[in-house]
Amino acid sequence: MSNTGEDPPASFPVTTGLGLQGMTIEQDLGLAFGLVVRSMGFAKSVGAAFKTLRQGEVSQYTELLEDSRRHAVDRLIENARLLGANAVVAMRFDSSEIGQQLTEIVAYGTAVVVRSAA
Repeated sequence: MSNTGEDPPASFPVTTGLGLQGMTIEQDLGLAFGLVVRSMGFAKSVGAAFKTLRQGEVSQYTELLEDSRRHAVDRLIENARLLGANAVVAMRFDSSEIGQQLTEIVAYGTAVVVRSAA
């Protein structure tokens, strides 16, 4: 995981919700995002192509997308920290293909400054 030398990503709240329970949003800093473009590579693509001939999960693609989403969230957190945030709300994923070999994954949300409501 990427880290900017500050708190580990686990202590940086990211939620798909519009708020964080027990926290008050003090400031909305706007859009933050993390973008990753990945290629599976020739060897894995050939293996995946053979797996698509039979039914079931294509584990090479599953692993690629899971890793890409994690990487995109790490970059989202880095971007939000650069904006001065200590949390992200309303996080979403989007993806698309670039040509036949590249997959783009973006994690985006609203960078916010929160404080404990207590």
